[in-house]
Amino acid sequence: MNDRIVPDTEQRGLVAALPASVRPFVLLARLDRPIGAWLLYWPGAWAVALAGGAVRRWDLLLWLALGAVAMRGAGCVYNDMVDRDLDARVARTRDRPLASGAVSLRAAWVWLVALSLIGLVVLVQLNRTAQIVALASLGAVAAYPFMKRITWWPQAWLGIVFSWAALVGWPAVTGRMEAAGLLLYAGTMAWVVAYDTIYALQDVEDDALAGVRSSARALGGHVRAGVITFQLLAIGLWAAALWRVRPDPLALAALLPAALHLLWQGVGLRPHDPADALRRFRANRFTGLLLFLACLVVGGSAGYGG
Repeated sequence: MNDRIVPDTEQRGLVAALPASVRPFVLLARLDRPIGAWLLYWPGAWAVALAGGAVRRWDLLLWLALGAVAMRGAGCVYNDMVDRDLDARVARTRDRPLASGAVSLRAAWVWLVALSLIGLVVLVQLNRTAQIVALASLGAVAAYPFMKRITWWPQAWLGIVFSWAALVGWPAVTGRMEAAGLLLYAGTMAWVVAYDTIYALQDVEDDALAGVRSSARALGGHVRAGVITFQLLAIGLWAAALWRVRPDPLALAALLPAALHLLWQGVGLRPHDPADALRRFRANRFTGLLLFLACLVVGGSAGYGG
């Protein structure tokens, strides 16, 4: 069942064509599962688009995409280094390269440095304000793997980390931080809590046995209501961000497709069906695309980026 829910892609697709010595490193950085890179990328792309820079700074969208892939990979490597003992006790994660011994800790460190250097290349493409904001995320990133040991809401800390690109993308276009960018970031934090709670439903039983805390366990029988609450909060804060850029009901209408798609996830969620949880979690890449289109329309029509 777990193999079906979270496919082991080592023997599938492009990963299968790689040399056996390379494959574990691809899996360690989750390069075989691009959903995480999409989720890290979208907040930055939203900020660029809503700030009016999607056309003028199209190159920035590409740099942020490269940074999302590299830094998501680096984050996964670091997370697995910290969690290798816990991962070995959870059915869905026990075959991860570090937990299974397919990659040594020393080799993982080398891989982490290599991915971080790619992130550094992206960093130098940004203006000074965006660089400072990006570097300020490092403390939160380093602390994240430990949150599941000390709080029932590690998803909230992930929200801080996985939304950070919104704080980077806005000043990368405008050179300054503004209320619309901050509202976009706050809404994205709520979005992350919602989708990562859905993701955590896959591991509720194993997490209980391993002593791993999560919002899915904390919410218990109220998990669907909790997910919907965070989704509504995200929609409200995003609407406020769009309104700050263009105070027009049409701006809010642009948000409607993304809002409906997001609420589809929560309203129809089946908490005791791990396959359904994974499907709805992965659907957030389409939520990201729909919100990007909304930001593109609103930011472009307002000429906000100057």
